[in-house]
Amino acid sequence: MGNLFRSERLRLAALTTEDADTFARWSRDAEYLRFFDTEYAMPRSADYYRADIQAEAANPNAMEFGIRLAEDDRLIGYISINHIEWNNRSGRLSIGIGEADCRHLGYGTEAIGMLLRYAFDELNLNRVGLDVIAHNRAAIRSYEKSGFAVEGRIREGVLRDGKKIDRIYMGILRSEWEDRRGERHR
Repeated sequence: MGNLFRSERLRLAALTTEDADTFARWSRDAEYLRFFDTEYAMPRSADYYRADIQAEAANPNAMEFGIRLAEDDRLIGYISINHIEWNNRSGRLSIGIGEADCRHLGYGTEAIGMLLRYAFDELNLNRVGLDVIAHNRAAIRSYEKSGFAVEGRIREGVLRDGKKIDRIYMGILRSEWEDRRGERHR
């Protein structure tokens, strides 16, 4: 099975309060914020992120990880399975590559694969969903490469620079993930 938290290029690690300074720096990158979230872009302090990291670490319905480069342990992003509904065996994926020089290099897709393995093999979830802003084509391609299918959309659900943009909902089922890995019906 291999290491759940390590690939050739990446390592998924617990977030610590020391990571808060990096998150605060990322919050000054408007491009990152405006693709990552549907909320308004706003710089936040390291103290804000320290409190958030501590609160999420105590949340039994969220599993958050820092995405670190295996070669030098540099924090390049964040990935989580959150809003877990244990009774329904479902959760929502969230990811962001905060380091601009690490975007569009396949790290997101690689981290998603690792998180899906964790969600399905370790947490025993049946479904992982997400939502993405329709103009974030790179993220949509990454999700599709990882096996996510479009399940619906909220038309004109996000406003950016006076433009109305759809919000796309995607999901992957455990059976679809197993089929992609050739694991079903063994």
